[in-house]
Amino acid sequence: QVQLVESGGGLVQPGGSLRVSCAVSGRTFSGYTMGWFRQAPGKEREFVAAIRWSGSTNYANSVKGRFTISRDNAKNTVYLQMNSLKPEDTAVYYCAASNVLNARATFDFGSWGQGTQVTVSS
Repeated sequence: QVQLVESGGGLVQPGGSLRVSCAVSGRTFSGYTMGWFRQAPGKEREFVAAIRWSGSTNYANSVKGRFTISRDNAKNTVYLQMNSLKPEDTAVYYCAASNVLNARATFDFGSWGQGTQVTVSS
């Protein structure tokens, strides 16, 4: 399976922006649907966004219009640009890879990174 390493997390104030990155290695990057999930303490891991090999994207309703997922095949990296951040966005953000075309559910993703902490607070 592929190996995934997240980076770019940190502390940001409400209304601010942050971009997290996921470096991919081990398999053909373009052959995967890439996703971002997040998990807050005591809560289930939830879907945030996904991008297919075609470039089409899918977003959770809670982040639509604020977050943008993208991929750079030359760098084997997927990004999540987060704008207009809210305290409820605070979570550990995980990237994941799937060979399922319409991957969105946790079960569809077989490879996961270790996560990067994003904290939105004044």
